[in-house]
Amino acid sequence: MGDVFVTRLAKFLPNDPVSNDDIELYLGLVDDKPSRAKTKILTNNKIKSRYYAIDKEGNSTHSNAQLAAKAVEGLLDDQFTKNDIELLTFGTMSPEQLLPSHTAMIHGELGCPPAEIVSVSSSCASGFQAMKYAYLSVKNGDIKRAVSGASEKVSTWLRGEKFDMEADRLKELDANPMIAFEKDFMRWMLSDGAAAALLENKPNENGISLRVDFIDIKSYANELPTCMYSGAVRSPNGNLTGWPEFRPEEWGNQSIFSFKQDTRLLGVKIVPMGGQFMKEVFEKHNLTVEGIDWYLPHLSSEYFRERIAEEQEKIGLLFPQEKWFTNLTRVGNVGSVSPYLMLEELFNTGQLKKGQKILVMIPESARFTYIYAHFTVV
Repeated sequence: MGDVFVTRLAKFLPNDPVSNDDIELYLGLVDDKPSRAKTKILTNNKIKSRYYAIDKEGNSTHSNAQLAAKAVEGLLDDQFTKNDIELLTFGTMSPEQLLPSHTAMIHGELGCPPAEIVSVSSSCASGFQAMKYAYLSVKNGDIKRAVSGASEKVSTWLRGEKFDMEADRLKELDANPMIAFEKDFMRWMLSDGAAAALLENKPNENGISLRVDFIDIKSYANELPTCMYSGAVRSPNGNLTGWPEFRPEEWGNQSIFSFKQDTRLLGVKIVPMGGQFMKEVFEKHNLTVEGIDWYLPHLSSEYFRERIAEEQEKIGLLFPQEKWFTNLTRVGNVGSVSPYLMLEELFNTGQLKKGQKILVMIPESARFTYIYAHFTVV
């Protein structure tokens, strides 16, 4: 089987960047009251700006599929047109319908000729799970060119009015009508955007390419309960009950479709399990910290930077901070898109040199899946 190369990367971030002071102008208030948790969460994650595919009235400017299509269009020119797409594979954690699949909607939005499509529905790992499918398809000679990517449209899920029914129900119970922290937490963490990569069986004739050396993925769902979820209710023992089991009125008064995060479980498990898999990957591929030039960790929050470094030191694989590359504070946490956004910025801003090695680390807290992807600049 032959080598596979990422030859182009493109992104699409909708509208103007939104500052911390303006978030609630776009997402609105819950029960007409400012969030008490907002300042603390933003102080920890250190995100200064992000992008939303809505205006201040909550009207959508782009659908999720349109965001993805815009990113794919950024790959196109006279040498590679949409007619040349043999495989289109995308990941998302925020599909806008149960059926058709997200990638089917992107395919329809692009209007390109019939092609193989694959949709990956997960959380932060889904974008590179989609890339692995594309990578293996090109590697085994089945096709010559594939487009993989990720897109998120979470802003409409996070709008304040989506929680008003729950707040009203809490008032009826004479309780504090504030939504639970596990739901409010996600409103200040997530944002919108899309990115895409072109994978080919040969490198660019001019300029750099990224040879895909490996994409290793491991789930620990057999060991750990659910941590981040949507469309379900989580019991105290960690079991999920999905939305079809509830009456329609409960979907609203429990905000069942909101994004929720068990922050206690996240804080205890996300870093150590990632370190455990990291050690396995380094041993499997005979890697060394010294042999890697760029370390791209997908951080949901800058809060985890120091904790990841501490874990790396504990397992003897500490990356010095000068090798780290992130753009979380400038583009926000875009879920499955974030790893692509880091790689795209490095690729298109002239910072890479031939021969350099890149390691991408992606933790997914949904039920603890991790990805390590290794590239060589050629």
